Amino acid sequence: MTPMHPISYTHPYLESDDVTHGFFGREGGISEGLYRGLNCGAGSHDNKAHVAQNRALVAGAMGGTLCTMHQVHSPNVVILHEAWAEAPPQADAMATNLPGITLGILTADCAPVLFADHAARVIGAAHAGWKGAVSGVLENTIDAMEKLGATRRAICAVIGPTIAQKSYEVGPEFRERFAPAEQAQFFIPSTRAGHWRFDLAAYVAARLTSTGLQRIAMLGMDTASDPERFFSYRRATLAGEPDYGRQISAIGLK
Repeated sequence: MTPMHPISYTHPYLESDDVTHGFFGREGGISEGLYRGLNCGAGSHDNKAHVAQNRALVAGAMGGTLCTMHQVHSPNVVILHEAWAEAPPQADAMATNLPGITLGILTADCAPVLFADHAARVIGAAHAGWKGAVSGVLENTIDAMEKLGATRRAICAVIGPTIAQKSYEVGPEFRERFAPAEQAQFFIPSTRAGHWRFDLAAYVAARLTSTGLQRIAMLGMDTASDPERFFSYRRATLAGEPDYGRQISAIGLK
């Protein structure tokens, strides 16, 4: 099969002469069936050769060595001083100041967040599902960037394609994990009695705002309701499908 050129989405906060980035969806790539398109999830049951080729396409588009993690919905952040020599670490965010390395975040509804301090030439990337966001993965990413010389007020952050509030129905036990003020701000009643709809992107943005970041943006793309452009764990589960693909969001220093 002839590989299709991968399609990505960008934001001006992140693009510069020194930084390149892309929020890649499922368009492009060579995977088939449930994984049709640019499935970059090595943890899926897709053909491993197809996944490897899709990841190579992303690496080629980004122009650097692609590094991803074994994501576990944690607050853990790793600082890259070189590309992984062996198995990737269990973590959910990365930071680096090395050119030629591409930081990659895999998602299928969770929020990918890409960070850059252009003046300091420091970048970061975080996988922010609700568990990671609640436990501090975003704050820890910013802390790691500061260790590399970034300045908090100079860091910009962009939240990529994620499940939208209209698509994210939850039960009362989920809502009760959040403080009353957060319940009022990030949840609205669902049409189903006793259920709510959670605004993950707004929650992530609020956590970022609380750190003192000055430039925060959202792409505003709903992974769950857009099967042509994005993979979605929620959509696959509701459809009774046995597995799902993962899209990748990536950032690198030129």
